[in-house]
Amino acid sequence: MNIMVLADSESKALYDFYDPKRMEGIDLIISCGDLKAEYLSFFATLCPVPVLYVMGNHDTRYDKKPPEGCICIEDEIYVHNGVRILGLGGSREYIPGARNQYTEQQMTRRIRKLRRKLRRQKGFDILVAHAPAAGVNDLDDLPHKGFQALRDLIEKYEPRFFLHGHVHANYSRGFKREDVLGKTTVVNAYEYYVIHYPDQ
Repeated sequence: MNIMVLADSESKALYDFYDPKRMEGIDLIISCGDLKAEYLSFFATLCPVPVLYVMGNHDTRYDKKPPEGCICIEDEIYVHNGVRILGLGGSREYIPGARNQYTEQQMTRRIRKLRRKLRRQKGFDILVAHAPAAGVNDLDDLPHKGFQALRDLIEKYEPRFFLHGHVHANYSRGFKREDVLGKTTVVNAYEYYVIHYPDQ
């Protein structure tokens, strides 16, 4: 299964100069946040595959106008062709009380509330977040610091992939498209990238 992941920045190659051939062989599209609702709706309209999304810290308008034809997987486990996909959007809280921003304790509580779903599904195969996990592809400043709670979740369940955004390619010279945390491949979805999930 080929999955196109998106985050943070609209791709001119995909959007302004859309060519259906670029989407050939794509089986699923996943947004890791901070993209306009219209941008995601564009793919849902033109591509015959599900478009899943979590919210980034700038996606506050989704409450009034969510992406049409897309599936929100916030705090849910969505199963596609047998692949279990868990969504946990948002970033570190750097503006007190802001939407889609969480303290470490708040993110920990969100994950605790998922225990029953995780037990029912016997874990998950892909974790989709906006923010990175602590110590993997994150930065030292508060807004872009990763969540320890996400790292703990990954280390406990060992999903095949962890997909995130939030850390843009131009933020530092150390940008990594892919990394590894234990048995999990970590992917920064900035702009767009295609991953292959082995057939079940």
